[in-house]
Amino acid sequence: MLEPMLWRVRTNLPDRPGKLAPLASECGAAGVNINAVHVFESTVPDTVTIELVIRTPDEWRADDIVALASRASGSSTVAHRVDHHALDDQATRYVRAAQQILDHPSSFPDVVAHLFDADVEPSHGSEDVLELQVANAVIQVRRETPFTPAERKRGVALADLFTDIHEREVQAGPADAGPTEPTQVSGDAEVSLLLAGRVVGRASFKQGATEADPWPVDMWIDPSWQRRGLGTRLLGAIARKARGAGADEIVLTAPADSQAVLPMVLSAGLRGRIRMAGETLSVRISVAELRV
Repeated sequence: MLEPMLWRVRTNLPDRPGKLAPLASECGAAGVNINAVHVFESTVPDTVTIELVIRTPDEWRADDIVALASRASGSSTVAHRVDHHALDDQATRYVRAAQQILDHPSSFPDVVAHLFDADVEPSHGSEDVLELQVANAVIQVRRETPFTPAERKRGVALADLFTDIHEREVQAGPADAGPTEPTQVSGDAEVSLLLAGRVVGRASFKQGATEADPWPVDMWIDPSWQRRGLGTRLLGAIARKARGAGADEIVLTAPADSQAVLPMVLSAGLRGRIRMAGETLSVRISVAELRV
């Protein structure tokens, strides 16, 4: 017997009584088991968005699921593979996400991306964007499946929670960095931090591929000197140096689960646009108004 596969499916159905019956009937006829159902308000008039978690035989592909939904009058159908966590209670998932943000505020982008399945790579090149304002930064998470109005409201609520935590941390003031501070040394396109002749942090930039592209920035902090504000210091310094060289915008990239980027951008007082897509986190920062 083939191993069953779990899929998360979203489709728009006509908003009328009995709307779920044809879809349930098609699933039953095809031997597909429905394990979870959620109904959302839709952005398309006279429709509702139905989310299902279903089990199918191993040979099924996304096209088969789209065809099944179409037979039940479903439209704008998107399906992608998921693991058993897709069957977790939705309310519990949001509570746990809030707990993660309270315990580790810097994990906010990664928590939101996983909560909304936005770490799933688009398969057709079309992405919907959920944009959340947190303090002086904007977090963008992207996925192929459109975000529902309810999900957008939930995202805003989580962003408000993070912003409140951040403001309380700022009011509490910075921790003592210790009596010894690295010395900053600047080159043409590089800033280094030295302690007793040893490099403990470095940031550099290069020009964008075209005049319209942001200038890539590469940063490195000695692991033994992380969480001491060096990243914030380097980011501010390299941003000003890039501006002095003619940049209007810089960009950093990091793994999607990096928890150092968001607090670094916020602490530097820069306005960043943080994008989550797949396994990559990228931050675009405008430097056009910086004084050099």
